[in-house]
Amino acid sequence: MRMLEWALAILAVGGLTVAVMLLWWATIQRRRVGLPAGRVVYTDTGAWNRCERPLFSHRYLLTGKPDYLVEEQGRIIPVEVKSTAPPPQPYRSHVLQLAAYCLLVEEEFGRCPDHGLIHYRGRTFAVDYTPELRAELIAMLEEMRAGLSATDVPRDHESASRCQACGYREDCDQRLA
Repeated sequence: MRMLEWALAILAVGGLTVAVMLLWWATIQRRRVGLPAGRVVYTDTGAWNRCERPLFSHRYLLTGKPDYLVEEQGRIIPVEVKSTAPPPQPYRSHVLQLAAYCLLVEEEFGRCPDHGLIHYRGRTFAVDYTPELRAELIAMLEEMRAGLSATDVPRDHESASRCQACGYREDCDQRLA
């Protein structure tokens, strides 16, 4: 009987050790991708199962798939993960992309996030979702929609490699080489 008790004690300690190691590993992985504490309620990365559908706003005719949505203390926080080295400040295009995800969260969940996160390799920026940023995003969406009907849009670069990767290359009369 004594031997059985020792075996069970060793199994219990081993199981507890494995559980602590898994918790430690999960915490490191969360930090690595810039996730705050909270429950991940949506993901569009290969790390977990693919999300079933993108977020959609009927009001703004906008759709998008943030990398993560984390629910923390009743708030939904969008997290965008970039694989590049961190700039001194987040790029404006990345801030507007995150703002679009905040707008989509507002529409989909009926709760307006007060901020979102942009995670670059080794550094995370918190971006406040202010009324001014929301207004800038909506103005940008309107400008983009107005551009859809433009007939003479000049090429905005001189990069042959960028041209090679462009999805409109075959239809473009301004393509490089």
